[in-house]
Amino acid sequence: MSMGMIDELRALFQPESIAVIGASSTPGKWGHMMVDRPIQSGFRGPIYPINPEKKVILGLKAYPNVLEVPDPIDLAIVTIPAAKVPDAMRECVKKGIKAAVLISAGFAETGPKGRALQEEVLKIARQGGIRFMGPNGMGIWASSVRLNTAFWFTPKTGGISFVSQSGTMGGYLLETANNKGYGFNNFLSVGNQADLSMADYVEYLGEDERTKVIVLYIEGLKDGPRFLRKAREVIRKKPIIVYKAGRTENGSRATMSHTASISGADELFEAVCRQSGIMRTYDVIHAFDVAEALAKQPLPRGNRIAIVSAGGGHCVVTTDACSGFGLDVPELDEETVRQLEQQLLPHAPPPKNPIDLAADPRPMSVANIVKILAENPTIDAIITAAPVTIRSTDPAFVRELLDAAEILSEIPKKYGKPLIATAMRGNMQGIAFELMRERQIPFYEFPEEAARAMYGLYRYSQVQDVRA
Repeated sequence: MSMGMIDELRALFQPESIAVIGASSTPGKWGHMMVDRPIQSGFRGPIYPINPEKKVILGLKAYPNVLEVPDPIDLAIVTIPAAKVPDAMRECVKKGIKAAVLISAGFAETGPKGRALQEEVLKIARQGGIRFMGPNGMGIWASSVRLNTAFWFTPKTGGISFVSQSGTMGGYLLETANNKGYGFNNFLSVGNQADLSMADYVEYLGEDERTKVIVLYIEGLKDGPRFLRKAREVIRKKPIIVYKAGRTENGSRATMSHTASISGADELFEAVCRQSGIMRTYDVIHAFDVAEALAKQPLPRGNRIAIVSAGGGHCVVTTDACSGFGLDVPELDEETVRQLEQQLLPHAPPPKNPIDLAADPRPMSVANIVKILAENPTIDAIITAAPVTIRSTDPAFVRELLDAAEILSEIPKKYGKPLIATAMRGNMQGIAFELMRERQIPFYEFPEEAARAMYGLYRYSQVQDVRA
């Protein structure tokens, strides 16, 4: 990637100061939210509200325009009506602002008149050296500087960067994933992509060390060949997961009125994904289940999975789910079975894989069993029930629980094999759970989620092997 592109997008992803053009003191208005949200998320820089009629907004000194701000500004957040955006962009050029986020709607998505207005804004920005996101977007989350303009809450920090053409849908998806405990490095609601395109964001995020996985919600590609070229380059270093909207004829028509995107033939997009190594999901939330594992775990050497669960039914369902994704659940050799039997309760069934714990309440049983499986050369990865519930306040039990969590957390690093944990949503809390999450162990509530995540790890390992 050229140094010019790195410099241009740094002001968007890592601004040291922001101006909110169209700032408002009225709660509920976009101009109010664009000031309030960065304050609440702890943005690590000055915020300059721009409003010609106000002196103070949310306790911050307001200015009539960006030219009156005495200090440098890296990023402009624009919330004013579309017709006023060209003049605001001209002032940003004079101020020397390098990047902008155009929240304002009323551009190409509305028809020819709006498209002409969008082209005018683009021309001003290009001539003035400003790169911008949007218009018709919902904002940004940049964890590196704690900048949040997109959400009423502050997202959890993590290794997933999510780029979405839809603001409302993107926000809904991130909030759902955030509630499941997944962490995000960036969120970008890119709207019409008048200037910066999906290819630009993929290129930048491919070089960003804090981004471990890139997730894209796409309605239509602006420059398909360039996107494919950049995706191929980035996939050598990190995975890209895509959910493509507008797969049907009616859905394709809807994208045109939403973000002025031409969806194109779905068969062609499917071919693009296969050629480039992009992982495509067909349920919007599935992308984040897979991304969570890819952001935290090593890649398996093969598709041979060991399953450890607290009960027989869970074992069966998890095995079926793995098999449905083409993962193998191989029967273990006699020596390994013998070792595992020594760790199980007497009434437990033979541990041939999957391994049924038969409701064993001892946390260390799980840790010892998983350790034996991790040492087995015929097993490439493990899905295990996680001992995280404090069933007793007895100090000895709590100590055993934490010791087991420690041992399990070290498995991926020590043996180079991915470990995915399952637990009921109500049990995903407490000190042992937090310990494992902090040590990068992904948790899933349902067997299908865990199996899908493991498949994502295996699929990307295959992509890497092909490109090796």
